[in-house]
Amino acid sequence: MKVHETRLPEVKIIEPRVYGDDRGFFLESWNARLFAEAGLDLNFVQDNHSRSAKGVLRGLHYQIQNPQGKLVRVVAGRAFDVAVDMRRSSPDFGKWTGVELSADNKLMFWVPAGFAHGFLSLEEGTDFLYKCTNFYAPEHERSLLWSDPALAIDWPLAASDVPVLSAKDADAPPLAHSEGFA
Repeated sequence: MKVHETRLPEVKIIEPRVYGDDRGFFLESWNARLFAEAGLDLNFVQDNHSRSAKGVLRGLHYQIQNPQGKLVRVVAGRAFDVAVDMRRSSPDFGKWTGVELSADNKLMFWVPAGFAHGFLSLEEGTDFLYKCTNFYAPEHERSLLWSDPALAIDWPLAASDVPVLSAKDADAPPLAHSEGFA
């Protein structure tokens, strides 16, 4: 497997080794020993699976207490995945990085605790898998406004496109009014 740096040092793009032939392919999506050797010594406690229609934007989410690190990948369809640094003491506070994840490219994205996370589904029936380092705690979940001009996230949307949002995500506060980490 290869680990690729992003413009946020803690966020990584993971390229698994894919073994393919005319029958299909095989890859290891998680191997604790290989990840630890790559500097990602992680302990996962929960796996999640979501399916989204084209144009659905989920996020940007984070847990202010019991924060979650997330190893994410797409197994059907395509999504543009984003991480935003929510650590106020970080020189990268409020900065973002993103990557297109797809069933075809088989890339994974490591979003550490302390970062908000969200994605835009680029195809119908996009299946998104998350491995999480902490349990979901809805009472501690926070949302960050996906379209905050202070973030200037370059979502792959045409100017006339409006993503499909949950009420929670549509009403999320901008970075200036959000809770962050120390």
